[in-house]
Amino acid sequence: MPPEPTILAFDTAAAHCAAALLIGDRIVTRTDDMARGQAEHLMPMLEEVLAKDGLTWADLDLIGVGTGPGNFTGIRMSVAAARGLALGLGKPAVGVGTLEAQAFGTQGPVLSTLRAPRDMVYVQRLTDGWPDAPPQFTDLTGALALAGREEVAVIGDMAQVLHDAHGLTIGTPVVSVVEGIALLTADPIYRMDHPDRPAPLYLRPADAAPARDAPPRIVP
Repeated sequence: MPPEPTILAFDTAAAHCAAALLIGDRIVTRTDDMARGQAEHLMPMLEEVLAKDGLTWADLDLIGVGTGPGNFTGIRMSVAAARGLALGLGKPAVGVGTLEAQAFGTQGPVLSTLRAPRDMVYVQRLTDGWPDAPPQFTDLTGALALAGREEVAVIGDMAQVLHDAHGLTIGTPVVSVVEGIALLTADPIYRMDHPDRPAPLYLRPADAAPARDAPPRIVP
């Protein structure tokens, strides 16, 4: 059997930078909480994670990155970093959906959730950790409809809200999101289903509105 790949996975959100280094069956994680400065912090943090295990960029076999849904700026930052590393190192990069990563290793039907702006929710239904349908951007009623009539466990930061509003059962994630990104990146079947370069997963329009003023005229 070929040796198991060495994988560096990462995820950048509005309030943190997170990384997971997967070497065989051992996984090391680091999460740095921060409200700003993620763009400047990400690459030095990843180098420190590698150096702590005596590794360099050249030792990596695969790069995993969270593609969202979530904070637009964080997703763009992470995906751009992963694609740049893949190009520079000549190593594959795999994009992993945040809701899928959050549900890695769960058993039975699960509703994976993330809080979205304006009382909305990002939600995806999975069974035994594999998606039953694509992720959605919806309200609590839509999330309830996606859950279905059978018993389903809800995980993520909207689990308590859905429990309080609709009585859904709160489940427990098996791994952190960044661990899930690394472990799905290591799965050959997942990689086969996601052969394209990582790309941001946007499920709603950006909050920023286009400028109302006409663009300036360029003088030849």
